[in-house]
Amino acid sequence: MVHVTNSVIFVDMEITNEMIEHLAHLSRLHFSDEEMQSMKDDMQKMIAFVEKLKEVDVTGVEPLMHMSDAVNVFRDDEIKGSVSREDALLNAPLKDEQFFKVPKVIRK
Repeated sequence: MVHVTNSVIFVDMEITNEMIEHLAHLSRLHFSDEEMQSMKDDMQKMIAFVEKLKEVDVTGVEPLMHMSDAVNVFRDDEIKGSVSREDALLNAPLKDEQFFKVPKVIRK
């Protein structure tokens, strides 16, 4: 069922086992029957909480795009001290004289 309130569309929905299975498949997760039921219950509670928002009177309330008035707040770039190569390599598990050594990831 679809409700339109103050230009907001709400959809009443019930979480089904098929929805949980589909989400599990998309995310490559596997759930036991108990885990699936727990997931279903949790998601149904989340939907119910969001549905509860329909009861809030938002007449005259402007939509909020950001939580603060700050816009594009950047820090100045400052040159500061850095770590020498020797210091950086001190705690490396594998290294040579100049570089960190890492396991090969791409095989030809």
